[in-house]
Amino acid sequence: MWAALLMGLALLAALLADCHVGQPQLSPPLLFTGLVSGVVCGLGIPLLRRLHMGQTVRVDGPQSHQGKSGTPTMAGLLLVPCGVVLGGWVDAGDGRLLLLASTGLGFMAIGGLDDWQSLLQKSNQGLRPSAKLVLQGLVAVVFLAKASQQGWLPTQVSFPFGGVLELGPLIWPLGLWTFLAESNATNLTDGLDGLAAGCGAVILLGMAIQLMARGSNGDPALAGFAAAMAGAYLGFLVHNRRPAKAFMGDTGSLALGGILAGLALLSDSLWALLVMGAVPMAESLSVVLQVGWFKLSRRWWGQPRRLLRMAPLHHHFELGGASEVTVVVGFWLAAVVSVALGLLVLAG
Repeated sequence: MWAALLMGLALLAALLADCHVGQPQLSPPLLFTGLVSGVVCGLGIPLLRRLHMGQTVRVDGPQSHQGKSGTPTMAGLLLVPCGVVLGGWVDAGDGRLLLLASTGLGFMAIGGLDDWQSLLQKSNQGLRPSAKLVLQGLVAVVFLAKASQQGWLPTQVSFPFGGVLELGPLIWPLGLWTFLAESNATNLTDGLDGLAAGCGAVILLGMAIQLMARGSNGDPALAGFAAAMAGAYLGFLVHNRRPAKAFMGDTGSLALGGILAGLALLSDSLWALLVMGAVPMAESLSVVLQVGWFKLSRRWWGQPRRLLRMAPLHHHFELGGASEVTVVVGFWLAAVVSVALGLLVLAG
């Protein structure tokens, strides 16, 4: 029920945005890609099961999650290509969409390697964190180099209510940090049934709407691509809602973050991503604070202490007694509020 409501809300928001600009820019790619992704995932998930691509659940996680062990993973291999291929057709002549699609597939490949290592080891530990960061950094640098070469990469950061900060070549380290931070944040968010897929779709659609709401400064091509990607994750949500029939794995979650970062950089929308992506950022920050406080308290008092019951943040609420559905719906609502806040700031 909750997943259906989220999908209905997303379609309504896209239709209202289309009415605002007077042309169907967002609802067609959102709806069509959602349908295609839903069908492709429905057909592909049984294949993942037959290939014995079952997730191994972390042993130190909530006990309620142990029953999820064996659920097919790596469904990102099904949904991400749907989004990038159909999203690229929004404006097949726009090279930026090909760059975004390639970047999304690059992050998907990194996630696939990570998931595959986990399957081989029959654990939830895949690639070494350092190796994963290096690979993510390489894909990010290729994106930045190509975007700069083609003149697609803005070298300034625009702020709401006016004001522009010209960064020049410093946009490169900021861009690299954005890719690493966002992809790992969405990866950490993918810990409950439907959590990352729902939040990711909301944020992608929010980015699409703000790109259309800029008037003469809008970007219909990037907006349509973002709407198509939102549709791809909503189509997968049909199969990922509790009880999940499959997990997207790092294959899908790293691609989600990589595409969000690329969209923000190409469209000078870093501030919008910062506001609209509050949920993944909170998940990431919760891990940083938990680990940092654990180490500091052990050094200061000789006894490690925790700020949260468990990190990332969604596990903290689970161990506090909230049901998985309650936590997921609450985070979806937080993502909707974050997107609404971002749009209000834009309108102001």
